[in-house]
Amino acid sequence: MSRTDVISMIDQPERSRRGRLPAWLRTPSVIASCAVLFAWLLVILIPALTPHDPLATVGPALSPPDGSALLGTDALGRDNLSRTLAAARVSVPNGLMIVAAAALLGTAIGLVAGFFGGWIDEILMRIADLVFAFPGIILAMAIAAALGPSIQNAVIAAAISWWPAYARAVRSIVLALRESEFVLSNRLSGVGPLRSILVDLLPAVSGSVLVLAMLDIGAAILFLAGLSFLGLGAVPPTPEWGSMISGAVQYFDQWWLAIAPGIAVVSVVLAFNIIGDAIRDSLEPRMSENGAGS
Repeated sequence: MSRTDVISMIDQPERSRRGRLPAWLRTPSVIASCAVLFAWLLVILIPALTPHDPLATVGPALSPPDGSALLGTDALGRDNLSRTLAAARVSVPNGLMIVAAAALLGTAIGLVAGFFGGWIDEILMRIADLVFAFPGIILAMAIAAALGPSIQNAVIAAAISWWPAYARAVRSIVLALRESEFVLSNRLSGVGPLRSILVDLLPAVSGSVLVLAMLDIGAAILFLAGLSFLGLGAVPPTPEWGSMISGAVQYFDQWWLAIAPGIAVVSVVLAFNIIGDAIRDSLEPRMSENGAGS
């Protein structure tokens, strides 16, 4: 056997491992969740998949599902399927925006508080404690009511009520890392505080922030739907899952009005939660083992 053959035999398993998908991405539940999210992504990116104009009257009011309207019509004769699909373009991107805004704000505050410590840390963490003192939905309702009902104000209200969780998580990591040798050596070599935060500490906390954000996306979409259900989110006639369910409350006999947006919310939130849990367990094996043994 030649030297080349031996090297190829040694390299082959390594190339095979590199080309293989991570174990958590090959589980049936994650594959199904990815398929669900991909289907919703197509709906969001391709408006032509919506059968009718979600704001147009297509038939009699409160018509049950039939050949012309697969999920029936609402109280104004609008196609319920079209409105459910169109609502995904409001609920999902704005849910992602809530998480992105809360993660950016919370990460920035956590980095500053953990790195500088002292009175800066004390002030920032007391502000976080003040936000934590109120239930998230109550605080978001108060902010949204003060700003006025709109989907943009609901996103702002939700982000304001969520950032402390990221700030505290990032601060705890920074407190453990700021006395590390690589951080201290760079500081002694003349690296400024801003560069040290951006170059040394931000990459170290980014993985934890991404995992936390992935776990929060489903909750953010559900949170936004709750605000819209209470009349503090999307303003009619804009289709949004929470406001659609709210409008269906007074029509209990017309089951299709609430079942369509309800299934949509459950499918997206469950898919994000399953993927987020799988990512967390893959990055934290000890947590996964403890969960399995309990």
